[in-house]
Amino acid sequence: MIAKKNLAREAQLKQLIVLPLALFIFWIILTGSFTTKSLIIGLMAALIVSRLCSPILYLPAAHTPGKSYAAFDLPYLKLFFYLFWLLGELIKANIQVALIVLNPKMPISPQVVTFKKPLDHPVAQTLLAKSIILTPGTITMDVGDDIYTIHALTKDAALSLAPLEGEGEMPVRVGRLFNE
Repeated sequence: MIAKKNLAREAQLKQLIVLPLALFIFWIILTGSFTTKSLIIGLMAALIVSRLCSPILYLPAAHTPGKSYAAFDLPYLKLFFYLFWLLGELIKANIQVALIVLNPKMPISPQVVTFKKPLDHPVAQTLLAKSIILTPGTITMDVGDDIYTIHALTKDAALSLAPLEGEGEMPVRVGRLFNE
């Protein structure tokens, strides 16, 4: 219980320090001015905006009533490695779709598949849906009640997301990314 309180306090501290600092740096970049007046106005604007935005920076958990997640308190290192893996998957999918399009027989077998992946963190849900949309040959048609409805250009693309047994690699990786 103490560890959870420390994590919540750490998230609040990040919001209290990181957001105003990021906004202040952004102000300096946009204005390009280092005069005292400009820096004071920028600091005040950063503090006011971060205070006004603080209520919307917490996202409610999908399955845990009363729990919320800080919008920018993410596992950035894990996310960095996930994005490299996703880039590799995007390159492979691009090549597969190009081969299908260039083939005179157009060997497509459009499929609509559904799979269930309960994710509590709203950013995890969004990341999974957007990762699928980014992958050539697949489109996220609907997400609701942890059920993802996907249109895939080929049977192989459909099976990679929703295999007959177990879970697809992308949903598993997103779940691991957010420890779910």
